[in-house]
Amino acid sequence: MNQLKSREPGPDAAPAALPGTLSEPLRAELIAFRRDLHMHPELGNQEFRTTAALKERLEAAGLAPKVLATGTGLMCDIGTWDHGRPMLAIRADIDALPIPDTKTVAYRSTVPDRAHACGHDVHTTAVLGAGLVLAELDRQGRLPAAVRLIFQPAEEVLPGGAADAIESGVLDGVGRIIAVHCDPKVDAGRIGLRPGPITSACDRLEITLDGPGGHTARPHLTTDLVTAAARIAVDVPALLARRVDARSGLSVTWGRIAAGHACNVIPQHAELSGTVRCLDLPAWRDAPDLVHAAIDEIATLHRAKSTVDYVRGVPPVVNDPVVTELLRDAMTARRGPYAIEDTEQSLGGEDFSWYLEHVPGAMARLGVRVPGDTRVRDLHAGDFDVDERAIAVAVELFTGAALLDVAPKPPKR
Repeated sequence: MNQLKSREPGPDAAPAALPGTLSEPLRAELIAFRRDLHMHPELGNQEFRTTAALKERLEAAGLAPKVLATGTGLMCDIGTWDHGRPMLAIRADIDALPIPDTKTVAYRSTVPDRAHACGHDVHTTAVLGAGLVLAELDRQGRLPAAVRLIFQPAEEVLPGGAADAIESGVLDGVGRIIAVHCDPKVDAGRIGLRPGPITSACDRLEITLDGPGGHTARPHLTTDLVTAAARIAVDVPALLARRVDARSGLSVTWGRIAAGHACNVIPQHAELSGTVRCLDLPAWRDAPDLVHAAIDEIATLHRAKSTVDYVRGVPPVVNDPVVTELLRDAMTARRGPYAIEDTEQSLGGEDFSWYLEHVPGAMARLGVRVPGDTRVRDLHAGDFDVDERAIAVAVELFTGAALLDVAPKPPKR
């Protein structure tokens, strides 16, 4: 991975003299807003308090947010769209995860077994902050084109809340869309960019196996479901590796196997659960048939009856090169080229991909690691936390993109 180092500004660096920089009072308000969200995490499609807090603050700024038809989440236009040039949309996801918050901080989650352990509170706060800054620029007559804010529920719930948000009309009049995702491997003050695929597809797989059980002394008279489940767990990934182009990155990984209750009884029922991930869009579209065939083949060999519940998740996020360049230009204008690094494609899934089935867009990785911190942190972990200076960086990125989104340059070659 090509990373620019050494001369970049730190997370406290003052942004370049573009309109719409954050005032210190607003910076402090946004940190307080993020901490409030962090203390009150809500799961997908249950984000009523979060939605109400966003609506109240946007209305206080003189804006007119609209709650989505799903009952949580909202959209809010800044400026007047003249039905000519399509709007730029800035998207945040607002839901939390069903895991405990294990940090010892003043803003630790107050809800048992709920935590903002993926940074959605940061995404939400950054889009709110960008909206407040852009609203002030619009009042001053300095916003070149209308912008739409999208606060989307249920990103963590397959197949993602983006589809419901799109059904609610959030993309009507939108021509491009941008977003960020927290990255604990990147220092605060920096972003990671990548044209093309930046995440993978992610589906959920549930398998049940059934057959006559019996005594472990006579496995030949039974359907040995423990062995059948073990062979599916081992052989399905191996078969797929020989039936799919290795460059597609198609992989099956198991998270749960359950069978039996006693050491001398062959069970009549077994279950496996896992995920299917894929780097390549065409291979992802073929994945259900390929996975079904591999499971059926192995189950039949072991005389087990198999039932497969293949739950479609999300396709890969494929960044549009032109919109990626818009983000690069915005960050360069704010903090210089050394605040940008190339990033790799991850195997994580993100329902931002559904928006890109309709309009071009791009997602940047937002650095949230405290510079110099050597601890290994990851997303979806109970101790996940961020350097809150990253909020201002994301606001600068979004506002810079909105101000530059007049005639995006073609991608560099």
